[in-house]
Amino acid sequence: MPRATAENRAAFDDETLLQEAQDNTGLSDYGTDPFREALGVLLQSLREEAPLSDLGRTMLRARVIESLETRLHTEDWIKRHPEILDEEIGPPLVVVGQARTGSTMLQRVLASDPRHHAANWWEVRFPAPFPQTRWDELDPRIPQAEAEVAALLEADPGQAAIHPWDAQAPDEEIMLLEHSFMSYVPEAFVDVPTYRDWLTAQDWTPAYVYLKKFVQFLQWQKRQRGEVRERWVLKAPNHLAFIDTLFEVFPGARVVWTHRDPKETIPSAASMNHRLWEIYGDESNPHEAGRQWKERMAWSTRRCLASRDRVSEDRFADIWFRDALPRPIQDVERVYDIFGIEMTPEARAAMEAWVRDNPRDKRPVHEYTLEDFGFSEKEIESDFADYRERFIEPRL
Repeated sequence: MPRATAENRAAFDDETLLQEAQDNTGLSDYGTDPFREALGVLLQSLREEAPLSDLGRTMLRARVIESLETRLHTEDWIKRHPEILDEEIGPPLVVVGQARTGSTMLQRVLASDPRHHAANWWEVRFPAPFPQTRWDELDPRIPQAEAEVAALLEADPGQAAIHPWDAQAPDEEIMLLEHSFMSYVPEAFVDVPTYRDWLTAQDWTPAYVYLKKFVQFLQWQKRQRGEVRERWVLKAPNHLAFIDTLFEVFPGARVVWTHRDPKETIPSAASMNHRLWEIYGDESNPHEAGRQWKERMAWSTRRCLASRDRVSEDRFADIWFRDALPRPIQDVERVYDIFGIEMTPEARAAMEAWVRDNPRDKRPVHEYTLEDFGFSEKEIESDFADYRERFIEPRL
């Protein structure tokens, strides 16, 4: 149902936002990477459909402008330092899986290996350095990111039970994809059906090419700080649907797929999305939030299964949530064995230290039920039948 309002139309005018970002930065070159169509569809959906509250409208408008400013700053940095695009990105380890499958824990254990790069939350939130950044001093993006995380948890303390928020810990690069205006971030904040349907029909290659540019940019920044590593650890549920594109843009990538019964993951993730809808929207139907998330994850999982069947099996390693939760290092050791990576004493010690310092019981319990979001067990079993038959039912 159309929900266009005068406030939404005024807030999300394409040319106004593009010009405001340029005025804020004093820059005008957005680069040659395509983004205008994606931006246009998103803004149309925000103008005409999104049931935004005044707060949500203000926050999403600011978020779009920040993405445009990030694109402008990134192009400016590359103009001044063209060697950024010479950064070689070796085959990364890529953690994929439905949300709520232990993928964050696994990413952070892998990233604790001193041979690995990962993007911390402050880096994916602010990938372009602030003007006052000095490579030999505390990066000014860190305290700003820490303040944002603190504000988020103060506004919604329940988020602490859903995700281990930490500005200085590795996090997923979904926020980097957001700057291509092709990501699942907007639909996590508010109901934008036209944009959501448009995304489903797109070739995401431009988004992943732009993501690689950000990985090069972040690696160059790390090099300025004296950080040189062997490989990247990437992670996002978003990648589940785009394995073919991921392999094309990051040749040699190896995928670690985290598994958990969708009867547990889908309502858990729906709870997270619905909390965001409550913050950003005037209306927040939990059944609709749940339906959209279930459909997105079922679609993504089917695509990942099909991609896996098309490529060599040795490009995948599987991790099961119930196994990894009590003994993640043992499972990482198995992943390393599959991919031919040595488990060095230094890597093991760093991983053991991370596990010791980050027990799950430090965080509150995330409580939810299937019924909260209009789900039934039979419905989820049907929607994920192929996946459950292949990866879940044999281990029940």
